[in-house]
Amino acid sequence: MDFDLSNEQRIWRKAVHDFVEKEVRPKAHEVDVTGEFNWNAVRKGGPLGLMGLNIPEEYGGASVDAISAAIAIEELGWGCGSTALALAAHNGLGTAPLVLYGPEALKKKWLPRVASGRHKLGALALTEPGAGSDLQGGVRTKAEQRGKEWVINGAKMWTTNASIAEYIITLVRTDTSGNSRSLSQILVPTDTPGLTIGPAEKKMGLHGSPTHAVTFEDVRVPLDNLIGEKGHGLQQTLSTLDGGRISIGALSIGLAQAAYEHALAYAKERRAFGKRIAEFQAIQWMLADAATEIEAARALLYKAAWLKEEGRPYLKEASMAKMFATEMAERVCRNAIQVHGGYGYSSEYPVERIYRDARLMTIGEGTSEIQRLVIARQILA
Repeated sequence: MDFDLSNEQRIWRKAVHDFVEKEVRPKAHEVDVTGEFNWNAVRKGGPLGLMGLNIPEEYGGASVDAISAAIAIEELGWGCGSTALALAAHNGLGTAPLVLYGPEALKKKWLPRVASGRHKLGALALTEPGAGSDLQGGVRTKAEQRGKEWVINGAKMWTTNASIAEYIITLVRTDTSGNSRSLSQILVPTDTPGLTIGPAEKKMGLHGSPTHAVTFEDVRVPLDNLIGEKGHGLQQTLSTLDGGRISIGALSIGLAQAAYEHALAYAKERRAFGKRIAEFQAIQWMLADAATEIEAARALLYKAAWLKEEGRPYLKEASMAKMFATEMAERVCRNAIQVHGGYGYSSEYPVERIYRDARLMTIGEGTSEIQRLVIARQILA
């Protein structure tokens, strides 16, 4: 399980695992039932570094390496899919563009707040009602320069963390050419007049990770809230999503690990036809497949994270890891329910919740179909 992790990474894994076991996993069922975000985990996770995984220490972050960041999200996924997704979106989407491309003044103002655990999180708004994966052609939200301000009008949907965020980094169209240089990222504080966050979406799973539609009606922010250069928003977003795919892959491995552990324990205890069901070959094969696929997914993911940390190209590897890990998690969680039989379909057993949480992973941050497209383009280039 530890591969060739450094001593620091092993210590980090244990610290995060112990935290999740104490502060996150015991609340997972309650979070799912009530739909309330686990703020207690945020408050206590801030000092550990979970709110600033990729934020430099000078801004109050932990600035851990890419493998350590993946480890943290995996452990959070093992404990609670909802909490893990919110923190993965916060770190991978809500803070990464600001860290990588933001001006110094914005970094100093916002990064210490969102890294501390004492305030709200970060969010990124990309998807629009009329478009999903088509970012270049599908973005209709516009930002016009008027004097010293950007005036933003439009609508976004499926914005993770919108209601629990300090700000929303928003992908907008800043000119009408329609080419790859027509989009930009702008930071919009969530208390800005004209910004409306809709009710939380009613979802199949991940109930404690709030997702919202967001509308912009003459929302005015300073020109200095531009992230990176004008017209570089698409490129910055695609780069951000590459790293986000590693996070979603890690989260999926955590969910699969949890489902597998529950299935393994149940198979050792449950008796049928006079013996433990773990003695039946059909059950053994499902458990063997799960153990093997989890290890394979983890190896793919750590390779992608290592390449990212080394500053080497990792687009293909991130897509491979995301696609394999998310599809693997769905299989493992499905079979964990099968091992439990009728009990697996009951909300009294965790595998039912874990399966529902895992279902989003092949859709969010680039569907499996998009990942296959990316991989094919890379290997055929």
